Order: sequence, then C-alpha cells, then structure tokens
Amino acid sequence: MSFWPYYGLQRGITTTAWPDGAEDSAGITPGRPRAGQTEHAEEIAAACPTRALKAVSQEGRDGVAVDFSHCIHCQRCRQGDNALPWSTDFSWGAPSASAQPALGSRFTRSLQVLYVDAGACGACVNEVRLIDAPPYNLHRLGIFVTATPRDADVLLVAGPITDAMRTAISKAYAAMPEPKRVMGMGTCAINGGVFGESFACAGGLEKIVPVDLWLPGCPPPPLAIIHGLLSLVGRVAPAALEEQP
Repeated sequence: MSFWPYYGLQRGITTTAWPDGAEDSAGITPGRPRAGQTEHAEEIAAACPTRALKAVSQEGRDGVAVDFSHCIHCQRCRQGDNALPWSTDFSWGAPSASAQPALGSRFTRSLQVLYVDAGACGACVNEVRLIDAPPYNLHRLGIFVTATPRDADVLLVAGPITDAMRTAISKAYAAMPEPKRVMGMGTCAINGGVFGESFACAGGLEKIVPVDLWLPGCPPPPLAIIHGLLSLVGRVAPAALEEQP
C-alpha cells in the first residue's frame, strides 16, 4: 500500500503543461509532412497514396503543397533521398468553410463534449481515451466528456459516417442545446479517408451535419484533439487545412 505514494513522489507531476507550457516529449505526436520547395516535386507527389501531396510551380520554382485533410501519415514522403521536411507540432485543428465564431469565454472553463464513433477503425477511439488519462488530464482545462447530447456543447465525431450512424448523428446534433459546435476528427470524418464514399459510408461528416472544425490525422494525437477543442472556444489559434510551399 505504501509503494504507490512513494512511486508518485519520485516521478513527480507527469501531466503535460501544454498549452501554458511547451511540450516536446518523444512520441507525443506522429508528425506530418510540411510543404516545401524541391526539384523532385512530381516524384514525391506521385508517391502519396491518398493524393495529399500536390506538385506546384511558383515563379519558376517547383514545390510540394500539402492537403492535410487527405494525409494518413504513411510517411512515404519522408523516405528516400528526396524526403519532405517533417513537422512534430500538434496544432492541427482547422476551421471549416462554414465555421461559426468561437464559443467564447463562457465555455473556457466548462466545455462538455459528446464523442460519437461513426464507424471508425478504432485508432481515433484510442486517442480520445488518452485525453482523459493523467499525461493529458482534460479536466484541468475545464473540458469534460458527457454521455448525453442534451448536456453537450461540442459534438466530436470520428469515422467515415457509416449508413447505420447517419440518423444517430442527426438526432444527437438536433438534441444539443444552442450554442453548439461540431468537430470532425480524423481523415475519415473529413472525406471518408481510405474508405471513401459508398453505399455504406457517407464519405464525410459535413454531408450529415454542419461542421465547425476539422481535425485531420489518421489518427490525430491527443494534444491535437485538445488543440481542436481549445480552438472551438477561442483559447488557441486554429491551424490551416492546407499548406503551400
């Protein structure tokens, strides 16, 4: 019985200080490609299996643009002699084209989130579980997970939106009180990801409910999820969904 208090005192506080402090622990994010100028733009873009990379030419110089909404972190563009630079940041949340204003100061210390798995492979689910674990401790930021849409301020959805979940998501959104926001988590929620659009999948959350913030990644790491939630209340600046060289 006396071992655990002693062990805790030895290790000290392990919860990240982000966003108030820097976080550079190893493995905290899988990273993602960065746009850049290169003579091998066509070759690098052709290696991307999801067409997240596009060869562009500006002022006579070739480069690679990145569309994060399609990136699945396969790291093919990171291999070989002509690799793209790789970012290790986790500020990934990007506003949608129809995004509403940030919820504001009333929600900075009390934000209720309803998570819905709409046919995800399980990777996004595991990352959501981690945000409430001691290393991230979501509650320290005033963010809580709720089990009912009637208490929810944010609807967080992952997965390609399978046919069986269309009605469930629509009803959950309708039951949420105003003001409310929607965050699509992962490449699958943005455009269907590797599943795409078919008779079984809607191929994107925006075809079911209006979306305020996209969180690209396959899957996005815990701090990227937290960045997205904090963006919805205006505590941190959102990122961009595309990057030009």
